[in-house]
Amino acid sequence: MAFLCLLELELRLPDNVDLKGKRKEVQSLKAHLHRRFGAAVAETDHHDLWQRATLSVALVARERQGLEENADGLQRFVDARFGDLVSWERTTVSTGELRED
Repeated sequence: MAFLCLLELELRLPDNVDLKGKRKEVQSLKAHLHRRFGAAVAETDHHDLWQRATLSVALVARERQGLEENADGLQRFVDARFGDLVSWERTTVSTGELRED
């Protein structure tokens, strides 16, 4: 069995003045999350707004505890970088819960 953690984070980027600045900030964050936490990351909403971004992040592990620790570390990393400018939704499921009977 494996475990999957899905995190959705909404970023407010008040200092950005155009989409180019937003892309630079989002690409940098995506690269850090992938390298540091092994996360798969996609921008999933607010593509045309330069001061907002929604990212969906997926983490997978064989053990729930290790997965939760990795997700906690990822959240701390992003919170340290963006502070009150980020809001979170987080869901963890096992592959057993995803299977249809």
